[in-house]
Amino acid sequence: MTITTPIKTIALSPGSHLLIPNVTWEQYEALLEELGEERRVPRINYCNGTLELMSPLPAHERPHRIIGYIVTAILDAQGREWEDFGSTTFKKLKQAGLEPDTCFYIQNASRVRDLLRMDMTQDPPPDLAIEADVTSKTTLDAYAALQVPEVWIYDNGKLKIHLLQNGEYQESSSSPTFPELAIAEMIPRLVQQAFQEGTSKMLRNLRRQMATEA
Repeated sequence: MTITTPIKTIALSPGSHLLIPNVTWEQYEALLEELGEERRVPRINYCNGTLELMSPLPAHERPHRIIGYIVTAILDAQGREWEDFGSTTFKKLKQAGLEPDTCFYIQNASRVRDLLRMDMTQDPPPDLAIEADVTSKTTLDAYAALQVPEVWIYDNGKLKIHLLQNGEYQESSSSPTFPELAIAEMIPRLVQQAFQEGTSKMLRNLRRQMATEA
């Protein structure tokens, strides 16, 4: 397949999602270079010849950002190290590339704290990735190729925890990153509180609660 339409001419309306089959790794990398590192839309994922273009709705951004704030508040309360790599592009040569909504290094925080670019041939994958809204099989396949151990998907007020087992994701009721917390119930409740009361108030209350329980 030859892509003849420049990527910049493809107009995706907010909330739209496009899959393009039979795309080579070289074409994928050329599209990334054409759009540049500073662009935010569309998001581009690639796995085994399928290119995925996504234009999130404006409302898509808030949940994953709130969840990211919650994660860092919990980690800080627990005295754990972390590094937020946001929507960094991660690539496994000739196979997969993706841009998470947001992602964290926790167990491997000390190994990546001074890195500005990731090399998946020698650097570890994120310990935790977070996606808001519906995530396609292409996206999860890309996460599996990159060997990201834990992916959270928040959609319609619910959180699903996916753990990588034998190369495939299995849904789990608990998070190994936070084994002592009921994350699947906790995150949706706190996100809803943020919508109702404000994110800053929710986070202050969470920090106080975590300090009391410490």
